[in-house]
Amino acid sequence: MSKAVKNHIIAELEETLQGRGEILVVDVSAMSGVDANVLRVDLNSKGIGMLTVKNSLARRACENVGLGELAPALDGPSTLVWGGEDIVALSREITKWAKQDKTLQIKGGAVEGSTLDAAGVDRLSKSPGRPELLSIITGAILGPGGRVAGALLGPGGTVVGAIKSLADDDEDEDDES
Repeated sequence: MSKAVKNHIIAELEETLQGRGEILVVDVSAMSGVDANVLRVDLNSKGIGMLTVKNSLARRACENVGLGELAPALDGPSTLVWGGEDIVALSREITKWAKQDKTLQIKGGAVEGSTLDAAGVDRLSKSPGRPELLSIITGAILGPGGRVAGALLGPGGTVVGAIKSLADDDEDEDDES
């Protein structure tokens, strides 16, 4: 491959990876072509991109965009995987596929300047994602308010019920007179 072609590929990789702080590296070389295409189509439908790259070109592109921590994972056949809702959703999808198809190997990844190995990607896939964290935070914020409202409405409802029963009793007495 000529130097001009390599530089063009590196520039395209840099453009693709620019601004992405969360990338995983997998090995799909042992998968059949059909299985690899099924994987790509499924991930693509979920907003996840995959690109099989030559390691030396990927290393240079990653270093140029600030993802130099991916270098240890770029050994042997490598496919870069990025996108999805967040890094947890991405790691869940890749881990799910790796469990379904044992020929897909997770090599590692990078998350906001930190390097992950295959075990780290697996641990990350089991942690709560952005939607789960938002619901936990929302519940924590609304929980005390809900308890206060319940406490205020509880005794208030009892008082209103007692007044209503007294009023009903008075009406019954008036009707009897």
